This record gives sequence, structure tokens and C-alpha cells, in this order.
Amino acid sequence: MSVPRLRCENVYTAAGGPLTLTVLAGECVAIRGPSGVGKSLLLRALADLDPHRGDIFLDGLPQTDCPPHVWRRQVAYVPAAAGWWAETVTEHFTDFAALSGDVRALGLTTECGAWPVARLSSGERQRLSVLRAVELNAPVLLLDEPTANLDPESALAVENWLMAHKAVGSTLIWVTHDASQAARVADRVFVLDHTGLREVPRG
Repeated sequence: MSVPRLRCENVYTAAGGPLTLTVLAGECVAIRGPSGVGKSLLLRALADLDPHRGDIFLDGLPQTDCPPHVWRRQVAYVPAAAGWWAETVTEHFTDFAALSGDVRALGLTTECGAWPVARLSSGERQRLSVLRAVELNAPVLLLDEPTANLDPESALAVENWLMAHKAVGSTLIWVTHDASQAARVADRVFVLDHTGLREVPRG
């Protein structure tokens, strides 16, 4: 029987609330909705990156009982535009060479590890930021439009790769504007709008 992995109850962000959501271990939940309603703010609250009110639990552990830096290694947030703090790609990874199979699965060349970050396209940066989060082995990934800058072929490669990680236990909360993508990747789909957060049919 599946057990709750991440749960939030009556959470308020800068965009409003209350928002309540329970995600099971090994589940992918997609969140859709118009721009500006607070989808990214919800992910940032779940990652304990922004001030918020309400209760959030990981495997029953209250967020307030966990040091923020420890929590964020368990609940990893992948923003639409990730930050880069070193000159080359490989400096952002613990062991880039060990990820060669994943790099190729994402449609990238393993040579890109030696590249300066400035050489990367927006799509390459986006795929590498997802890979960087997965390298943490976090049980929960918060994905904010992870394929927004990608062509259809690259987007499908990212979807398939993330679904493979889900199959071995990763829990995904995936913000997307693409209804067809939500139907492909998600076990359940939610819409966030001015009325709140509600589950909708996948199709």
C-alpha cells in the first residue's frame, strides 16, 4: 500500500491559500494553471525556500523540525531557470563522469562537462539542472516547467528519463502549462487558480 511521501495542509504563500496536497511515494503529480497564480511559490514553499504558513510533512516529519539545508536535499527544487555558480559544467556535480549514461539519455554529449556554462543553450542548461537535482538522490523532486525551453524531441527525452526515475521510487511534483504533457507523465493532475488547488481528470 502506498504511503504519503509529501503532505501540505492549509499552506499559504505570497499568492494566497489555503492549499492542501498529499503526494504518495513513487507518484507523479502535475500542477497546471494560469501564470501568476502561485504554482512556483507553492513549490518554493514545499522546498522551504520562501516564507509561508501552514504545515508541510515529509514521511511524517514536520518541515519545521528539519534544518532547511537538510530538508532541501530531500525535497529538491528545480526552478525554470536554475542558478550556476562555477565556470564549468562539471564543477556543479559531485561526479559528472559517473552520470554519462544519464547525460546521453537526456540528449546531451558527455563532452559538455568540460564546457563553460556560458557556452550552454537555455535548453542544455535546463536539462543539466534537472540532472543536477537528481544526482542528490532526493526522494522528492519539485519540477518547475522542466521542459519549457526544449524542442519536442528533447522534451520527450526528459519525460522518459524522469519517468524511469519515478519507476524506481522518485516522487515528482511537476508544474507544467502543457495539458498533454500532464496527461502523459502524471498519475494525478491538479489545477491551481484563484479558487484554489483542485484535482481534475488526467485526459
